[in-house]
Amino acid sequence: MHRRSLLSLAAAGGAAALLPAGARAQAQPAWPTQPVRLVVPFAAGGPTDVPARLFADELSKVLPQRVVVENRTGAGVVVGTEAVAKAPKDGHTLLYNTIAHSVLRALFPRLPFDPITDFQPVALLGIIPMVLLVNKDLPAQTLQELVALYRANPGRYDYGSSGIGGAVHLATELLLARAGGLQVNHVPYRGSAAGMPDLLSGRLSMFIDVAAGGLPYHQRGEARALGISADRRLPQAPDIPTFAEAGITGAESYTWHMVLAPAGTPAPVVQAINAAFNQAAAQEHVRRRLTDLTMTVRSDTTPETATRWLMDEIEKWEGTIRQAGIRVE
Repeated sequence: MHRRSLLSLAAAGGAAALLPAGARAQAQPAWPTQPVRLVVPFAAGGPTDVPARLFADELSKVLPQRVVVENRTGAGVVVGTEAVAKAPKDGHTLLYNTIAHSVLRALFPRLPFDPITDFQPVALLGIIPMVLLVNKDLPAQTLQELVALYRANPGRYDYGSSGIGGAVHLATELLLARAGGLQVNHVPYRGSAAGMPDLLSGRLSMFIDVAAGGLPYHQRGEARALGISADRRLPQAPDIPTFAEAGITGAESYTWHMVLAPAGTPAPVVQAINAAFNQAAAQEHVRRRLTDLTMTVRSDTTPETATRWLMDEIEKWEGTIRQAGIRVE
């Protein structure tokens, strides 16, 4: 069956597809009837924008309307997220967001929208673990040795992050807390790339980064990877243990990619969008490209499972933010 036919079948639902032609026309949601705006609240060319454009290109091949990525940056992810919250509830303006969506309430107490009640999660598309890197001259060959070093020298060492309240910062604070409340000084940068030179030079002792960005430093021998934040080892780096294997449980953390619609979007339209993105994620060339970016691709999530994932992430990260006393100035 042609992919367009498969997508139509998924969007309409198996039972609806078996109805007589006239009844089926009424059962199928009228989506999309115009170009779809996929709002990415991050800069073009970045690690969130690239997968979003891959999905947009794939969907544009099989849907009757184009899917166009629109980068709306500002105030973290607030500007782009607000634009979707206030968009028409018809499925033609969607949000492509990450873990950033789950920390908005804790970091920005005066938001012009509610990240929970103003949005309907549609599909969780993939999760990306992080890798813990240390300076190659640091006297710690394992994660347990790093913990012992920090415990014996509270406040002496620094770690870097891609910015206050970001996924890297939160993952590091969660790890330090699970390791017994280690005292390591936080040095934020404007992105991971800006902080890596200080890790390589020894100004920083540790930097946790998304796996796609951090692994090359380990593979080139420029830094040493001591752990992966996932529940299993990465195929791209089978030599690096998980945090749990290294002796620290409960520190799993991911950045993730999710599509959300404005709350109040009709349920049949939400289901059609979910089916479309799941179909795109199931394409072999899409999965291969995203796997190269160290993403574990999900092509079987529902709006309900996406909602549960988001609520679990909100609970985890809001607790981490409170415990660590993280504030955005």
